[in-house]
Amino acid sequence: MIKGVLVVNNYGKPRATKFFEYFPVDEQQRIIREVFALISKRNERACNFLENTGIFPGAENEGTKLIYRHYATLYFIFVADSSESELGILDLIQVFVESLDRAFENVCELDLIFHPDRVIYILDEIVQGGMVLETRQEEILNALAAQAKIEKEQDPLRSKMKSLVNMARRG
Repeated sequence: MIKGVLVVNNYGKPRATKFFEYFPVDEQQRIIREVFALISKRNERACNFLENTGIFPGAENEGTKLIYRHYATLYFIFVADSSESELGILDLIQVFVESLDRAFENVCELDLIFHPDRVIYILDEIVQGGMVLETRQEEILNALAAQAKIEKEQDPLRSKMKSLVNMARRG
């Protein structure tokens, strides 16, 4: 099961976070700080997996792993238990990043800052409740397009503007 997903920049600032287990906010902040401290020190050639090193205390978290990839200025980190395959999670990170890249047309850190709702929506299409839901990019992007269409149709300001424009054209 996936316990959380973190997207953190090179300076340790979280750009997107989603925990699938309850942690109080101060505990989440501690986890983000410690995970970043561990991962940012590692050599680029080092393995992309880390075992639980006391970040998640307790016997039930003994098999917790950190699986991450570093792209440009962002670290994409998945926290998973021992039942998840490390290579499978690396593949899932790749699907997430490629979906973001296609949704934002060459994604960068600013896209994550200014469109956190879309980032979390894409993540929700891939993982829900800690379980992998979808891995096909086309399905993920189709769901994102359908959501954007619904939002556009339900935007009252946009519909009022359209009616005003139509009235101005007729009158």
